[in-house]
Amino acid sequence: MEVRRPAHAGSFYPAKKEDVIKSIEESFLHPLGPGRLPQVSQVRKRQSVGYMVPHAGYMYSGPVAAHSYFAMAAEGAPKVIVVAGPNHTGLGESASIWQGDAWETPLGTVEVDREVSKLIISNSRYFTFDNEAHMYEHSVEVQVPFLQYIFGSNFKLVPIVIKLQTPEVSKDLADALLKVMNENGVDLLYVASSDMNHYEPHDVTVSKDNEALRYVEALDPEGLFRVLEADDISMCGPGPVMTLLYMGKAMGATRALVLKHATSGDVTGEKDWVVGYASAVVPLP
Repeated sequence: MEVRRPAHAGSFYPAKKEDVIKSIEESFLHPLGPGRLPQVSQVRKRQSVGYMVPHAGYMYSGPVAAHSYFAMAAEGAPKVIVVAGPNHTGLGESASIWQGDAWETPLGTVEVDREVSKLIISNSRYFTFDNEAHMYEHSVEVQVPFLQYIFGSNFKLVPIVIKLQTPEVSKDLADALLKVMNENGVDLLYVASSDMNHYEPHDVTVSKDNEALRYVEALDPEGLFRVLEADDISMCGPGPVMTLLYMGKAMGATRALVLKHATSGDVTGEKDWVVGYASAVVPLP
């Protein structure tokens, strides 16, 4: 059995089970969080195409991320959760799915859906199996304990890391995921892992983030890609987010809803040099 061991337990989030649970619950209860713990539906009540979730250390982005997971919990556990994040390490292939049996965190192991992974690759021009890109990448890993906290072991995971973040690759993944859902009948929820603007003053980051989030709300992936380039907005997960927007348009959604937007400065009080975070959902029509 091939298991992906946690690379960032003890840094981005705690290393011990009880401390991870405490950190996640503090994220929900934080003044920037939803303010209460999630209520998990015991029946599947799908209401969304998917979610955009930040991926920094829990002390920084956890309260913002909690808004997406709070809403996700109310939908009940899907059969499969695809988590796509950007490639920060530069390792591995340009567009990759982890090949193996399970992912481990301090909260236990999650089974990887190898069949769905194969279906995605068979319907894609860009994606391939590659474990190197996933070895030290945090953008997918930090989402898994939140998912385990909500759904336990009642879902299977498909971990995706994207280095080549272009509209073409994002649409390719969206099309592949739609085929898996429509032609194979898979109950699939998509999570796009992304932070917003990086390492500028709070006011600058808020302004840049709001500009980018307007295109997210409008389900305009090409517009998002253009404005990031034109206005030098250092959003680190545009590829995964563009996939979410393409999926939303194809599934008849009319908008995305920003659930929460804040910066690291809102958490720490240090506003000279911040990172922006946003949670968003694409509701089904």
